[in-house]
Amino acid sequence: MSGTYDLVIVGGGISGASLLYTTAKFTDIDSIALVEKESEIAAINSDHTNNSQTLHFGDIETNYTLEKAEKVKEGAEMLAGYLENADPDREMHSKRSKMVLAVGDEEVEQLEARYHEEGFGDLYPKLRAIEREEIAELEPKVVEGRDPSKDLLALQTPDGYVVDYGETSKSFVEQATEEPNVDVYTGTEVEDITETANGYTLDTTAGKFDCDTTVVAAGSHSLQIAKNMGYGQDKVLLPIAGSFFLADDFLNGKVYTLQMKKLPFAAVHGDADVHDDSITRFGPTAKLVPTLERGRISTVRDFLDVFGLNAAAMLSYANILSDRILLPYVLRNLVYDLPSVGRKAFLPHVQKVVPSAELEDIERAKGYGGVRPQIVDTSAKSLDMGEAKIVGDDIIFNITPSPGASTSLKNAMRDTHTLVDFLDDDYEFDEAAFREETIGHFPREDDTEAEPQPISQ
Repeated sequence: MSGTYDLVIVGGGISGASLLYTTAKFTDIDSIALVEKESEIAAINSDHTNNSQTLHFGDIETNYTLEKAEKVKEGAEMLAGYLENADPDREMHSKRSKMVLAVGDEEVEQLEARYHEEGFGDLYPKLRAIEREEIAELEPKVVEGRDPSKDLLALQTPDGYVVDYGETSKSFVEQATEEPNVDVYTGTEVEDITETANGYTLDTTAGKFDCDTTVVAAGSHSLQIAKNMGYGQDKVLLPIAGSFFLADDFLNGKVYTLQMKKLPFAAVHGDADVHDDSITRFGPTAKLVPTLERGRISTVRDFLDVFGLNAAAMLSYANILSDRILLPYVLRNLVYDLPSVGRKAFLPHVQKVVPSAELEDIERAKGYGGVRPQIVDTSAKSLDMGEAKIVGDDIIFNITPSPGASTSLKNAMRDTHTLVDFLDDDYEFDEAAFREETIGHFPREDDTEAEPQPISQ
């Protein structure tokens, strides 16, 4: 098997599939291929068991600044609009209430300031500040058994999209392959990428592919490939494995807790599974692991390849993990995996959301949880949170930790503009049509955007 293409995309997760959809449906690029090493599309991190199934808008994620929320919001609305249009029967997603919960005077004060003073109420017209009585109507278990003297406040919105990113990826690929100029190769692993006079040659387990330009959207492996090609030498990865605990039918929607200050990872939350609302998942935990894929010992070698075992990488790890807040957090998360004490140690996090939960109500989820690579900047010796992109000579490397899935279509839109430039403007991208088919279907309030709701006393 071999081929010659204008564009080859490496990786069939949500990132690569989004780009395939965008370039196939909204550009006139002559020939496009997607190459995926697994036997099916979206088999690793985009599979619904390996991520939080959350479409991040930035409205209830209290680790987001307003500036970051503004950027994430448009991308989330693009994907939500696509789902509203392409998935009317809710086979790839469900839509439920979601909220971020503040418990106690200090947290309530923080959430009030976030909503009114920091501008989140203005940015998200559907976001409402609700108190104990209305919280109980939406999520009875959140209030049941809770100390009545404790102040409660939640920021709630109906835009609680719970997404099967694996099925969404397959939908993107199905739509893309309706075009005659698109080929998809699964079970085809890229072994090497070589720059040529006319573009790139990809050596794969199924033969050679020649192309004018390429995008590597292979998750953690994107940085590995980039470094082997001489790019991204100032970056390494801090792979974080997330796991979940399960309970029966505790919540109707998604309930976040407030982010701990200085922690870069998402706060523990509870939500109903995308395909079975009788299952409530709590998590994720965050455990440092020396591997690029969960449960695959073979990717330890890949991690070491990216890490490099050099002084800059080791000093960066030491600087990050010596933080007086982050280090205890990492150590606590190791405990949650221990069979005898893990549930007991994690129970207080569940009880922050559902006070009446008892030890026998939760169990560690088997087969749930993936690896999220956090980017480490070895020059600054710090975590570089969010998505990372390396743009080279007619090549793009996408390394997409959270919220990469949520902003996959916006990321694809940006990359498509770059690809058209790479191809010397021989082709055109119809961004207006792309927006109409994605964000154009996002449901908005019928009336003029509402002012932030006052909080009754």
